[in-house]
This record gives sequence, structure tokens and C-alpha cells, in this order.
Amino acid sequence: MSEATTSAADVRIPTAASVPAHRDPNVLRWVGAYTASMVGDMVFFLALSWAAVQNGTPAQAGLVTAVSAVPRALLMLGGGVVADRLGPRRVVIGSDTVRCVTVLAVAAVLFAADPGLWLLALLAVVFGTVDAVFMPAVGALPARITHQDQLARVQGMRGLAVRFAAVVGAPLGGLGVAVGGAAAAFAFAGLLIAVSVPLLISVRMRDLPADDASTARETTAWRDLVGGLRYVRRHRVLGPLMVAIALGDLGFVGPLNVGLTLLADERGWGASGMGWVLAGFGTGAGVAALLLTVRGRLPHAGCVAAGSIIPGAAAIAALAHAPGLPVAVGTAVLVGLLTGLSGAMCGALLQTQSDPAYLGRVTAVGGIVSLGIAPLSMPLSAAAIGVWGTGPVFAVSAAVCGLGGVVALCAPGVRRAELPK
Repeated sequence: MSEATTSAADVRIPTAASVPAHRDPNVLRWVGAYTASMVGDMVFFLALSWAAVQNGTPAQAGLVTAVSAVPRALLMLGGGVVADRLGPRRVVIGSDTVRCVTVLAVAAVLFAADPGLWLLALLAVVFGTVDAVFMPAVGALPARITHQDQLARVQGMRGLAVRFAAVVGAPLGGLGVAVGGAAAAFAFAGLLIAVSVPLLISVRMRDLPADDASTARETTAWRDLVGGLRYVRRHRVLGPLMVAIALGDLGFVGPLNVGLTLLADERGWGASGMGWVLAGFGTGAGVAALLLTVRGRLPHAGCVAAGSIIPGAAAIAALAHAPGLPVAVGTAVLVGLLTGLSGAMCGALLQTQSDPAYLGRVTAVGGIVSLGIAPLSMPLSAAAIGVWGTGPVFAVSAAVCGLGGVVALCAPGVRRAELPK
């Protein structure tokens, strides 16, 4: 059932003249909640890694930190169905509440005893399971809190929140560990996530378009799942866009994660040099998010989303041949700017081209592509670099990434797609 029938108790905002998202208190409350939740996530994962290393071998610590990905990947499509049937607002509030209570409970146990790795592994599984419904709901929520012509700006604001969390979260987690160990860091993470709950409760919902009410009929969850996949596959924009996103992420994730580590080691840049390159990437992506936040809309959105992938892919290939660290940092800024712009525009198109009744499932499909398929490139990239070196592997990865742009440009629906005015 759609949110149009299941969320009648929610406070709703009427359809009226659009207010710029960055000046809309309703949107700002959501962004504040999202930012607090993301910073809490960053602190949580640092605390989890630290506690796992302190309680086990490096291999065991790696398993504990990776185990959350399993339920997230397996259950995310179902999470999209849950978000669409119950309404994304309820699901996000419930997810953050569960995450907050769970993390605070583990922090209390760690203050009192030393239960070992089993509790950390259980916590990771719970977090991954909740993420499987949280992520699709987060993707479906913006269409309910603002108007379509502001969704691109909201994507930019969301990108800025992610960059802020990445910059602030790790130092805060490190401070928590330094002050009181993993238990204190977990408690801090739980409190940060707790901040998001009252903010989310205060967010008002926009009425869905009248034609979406036709989807509010009794169906089974399985039919909803199949219907969502069929909807994406048959959509003239969403179908090819998902293929483009999959290829782009497959070519991007490997080089910019494990590949960059191996490149920094090969060139003698060290951990600090790798940090500078990552900072360059983050800066470029942040500039792209800021541009979309300020402008709110870019013309020829489909062409921009597809066209920026191709030069971004070329910059990925060039990164492996940078003659020195300053050039590598500058190249990373360009990679972040172009891929960040492409990612933000793809996200805005997913938001604006999807029927709101399907947004949870559409977001879930995108999440599976990015979080389930793309990470497979990391061990493949590492193995290939060991055999052929960084240059050829970065070139192949760039070709795969660029192919995503070609696929999108060859799809008339994507090429002609525009953001609402």
C-alpha cells in the first residue's frame, strides 16, 4: 500500500508555491536529521573497527566490520517494499530509533563487561539489517517533503551532508575512543543518531499527486517487489540509468578505494599522501554538491549526468600516471567534481523521474547496484594490480566507468531527460 493511505495520521503540507529547499525550514529539519544520523554512522563504524581490533585478530576484525554488508545487500530490495508500503517517514524514524537503542545498549554492555567479538558481530548484523530498510526510505523521503522542482537542490544538500559527515565523523569517533574507549565512542554515536529522531518527527509531509493514489490497493509484498523491478526495467529513463550507474560505480569504486592505496604505496606517497588525494576527491565532490545546492537546477540534466561520467573516467585513468603528489591531488579534485556532479544529477533524475509510490523500490535497486555490485570490483582490482600494475588496471576501470556514460547517452530517454522547472 502506498503512503497515501497508510500515513493519514502524518501532518502534511499542502501543495503550494515552491519554496527554495535551502530556505525551507521543513527541508532543513530533514537535512539536520540526516546529517546527525550520518555523523553518528561514521562514529559508529570507527568505534566498531577499533573495538574489533582490540578484541580479535586482524582477520577477525575484518570479518566483523564487513558482516553488516551481507544483510544490507540481501534485504535491501525488501526494504524498498517496506518503505513504499509503510511510508518512508515512519520507516526512517523507526530505523533511527532501533539503531540508537541498539548502539546505546552495546555501549552500556561494554562499559560493564568485555563480551568479546560475538556482541560486535551481532551489532554489525543488526545495523546492516536496519540499513536495508533505512537507505531506501531515505531515498524516498525527499519527494514527500518538498516539490519536484527542488529535488535536485535537495540532492545537493544531501551530498554536502555526506561530505560533512565524512570530514567530522572520524575525528569525533577518534576523540570518543581517546576519551573513554570504544564504549564511549559507541555512546557518542548513539546520542548523535538520537538527535535525528525528534527532528524527523517534526518533518511535515507533502501530499502525493492524485494519480499516485491509484497504487494504494491491497497487494502482497512479493507482488510489490516484482512490480517495482518491472517498473524500473520498463522505464525509459530509470532502466538505462541504472545500467549506467552500475557501470560507473564498477569502474570507480575499485581504483578510488583499494587501487588508490596500492598506487600511493607504489609511488611512495605514504598514508599522508593518500589522505591528500582523498581530500582532493572529497573537495571536488563537495563543490559539485554545493553547485547543485545553489543552482537548484541544471539544464539538459540527462546529458550532464551522462556526459560528466566520460571525462571523469578519463581523469581516473590519468590519476595512475600523475608525475607527483600535487598533480595527483589536482586530478583527484577533477575526478571528485565530475563524478560528484554525475552522481548528484543521477540521484536527482531518479527522484524526479520516479512515481513517488515506487521511490523506495527504485532507491533500493540503486542501492543494490552501488552497495552490492560495485564493491565486487575491489578484490578484483587488487588482484589485477598485483599482476599488471596500477596503470593498466586504472585504464580498464576508467573504460568501464566511461561505458556507463556511453550507455546513458545512447538512451534517448536519459539523453532528453530534464529536471522539473
